[in-house]
Amino acid sequence: MSKLFSPFQTRNSVLRNRIVVSPMCQYSAVDGFANNWHLVHLGSRAVGGAGAIIQEATAVSPEGRISPEDLGLWTDLHIEKLQEITTFIKQHGALAGVQLAHAGRKASHSAPWKGNLQLAEEQGGWQTVAPSAIPFTNAEKPPHAIDTELVKTYINYFAKSAVRAVEAGYDFIEIHAAHGYLIHQFLSPLCNTRTDQYGGDFTNRIRFLMEIIGAVRAVIPSGMPLWVRISASDWAEGGWDPEQSVQLALLMKANGVDLVDCSSGGGVAHQQIKAEPGYQVPFAEKIRKEAEIATGAVGLITTARQCEYILRQDKADVILLAREMLHDPYFPLHAAHELGADMAWPAQYERARPRK
Repeated sequence: MSKLFSPFQTRNSVLRNRIVVSPMCQYSAVDGFANNWHLVHLGSRAVGGAGAIIQEATAVSPEGRISPEDLGLWTDLHIEKLQEITTFIKQHGALAGVQLAHAGRKASHSAPWKGNLQLAEEQGGWQTVAPSAIPFTNAEKPPHAIDTELVKTYINYFAKSAVRAVEAGYDFIEIHAAHGYLIHQFLSPLCNTRTDQYGGDFTNRIRFLMEIIGAVRAVIPSGMPLWVRISASDWAEGGWDPEQSVQLALLMKANGVDLVDCSSGGGVAHQQIKAEPGYQVPFAEKIRKEAEIATGAVGLITTARQCEYILRQDKADVILLAREMLHDPYFPLHAAHELGADMAWPAQYERARPRK
């Protein structure tokens, strides 16, 4: 029996298989509002057979957007269209997840196809914020350092957005603490030079994330899964590393986190990453074994047999696919055929199903 097509339980929810669509920014929203592009993009992956679909990084406040075209959940007005999307996803057998995020110093940028450049206010950009007033590159305007009292405001942004996510019909929430965005900026000593209770040693640097986890867990149903995406390594000397990731995972597990989505990098411009197929899988394996928490593997995973191998070797519990799901929205249906798994096709597409 295929491990990839076995069910996976996360708290009170069950994925029909272990393929998860990784959150991928579409840069297609206006004022944070979803539209039919998001409905078709996310909905087609549900029709394609994924076990769960995580909506792109969705900003908890306007200045938390990576670009002016990012999705948001900072107002109740965003909920209506998102309810339409989650309803469609669930009607077609997948779980609907949302990744709550704040981009910190990496906010206020143009979309990738518009240059991915920091936007000035006259270009529709805004002043960015971060734990410390350190720009991502020397060519960018420094962020404002968030003062100690204001930190609580940002924690509250995540909690309020979580409440809206429940109302919008999401089955689970993922907190984005990776890729050099705000939470990761607090975690990494390369980005965080604070001298208050949110900077300095490991305990202080993780405090922002741990308080967000507590605030979110307090406002969502007890049976609702809570996942966290981390960058398990900064890939830079003196930065965040896998050993700290294990320590963090142990604490997150004790505080109501159900799965660690193990990515890496994005924190600093001078990172040195050797990207190759499955290059981040060892992070998922290490955290899974040493922290005894469920993990997700992500990064240059592109074939059904690669997915199956990772799971059978107990390196991760679920596989998160990004670019491969852009390339082939029906990857799960095709992978099931390749692995000999019994998976139903949508009735509307049944006549195209390959026969043995």
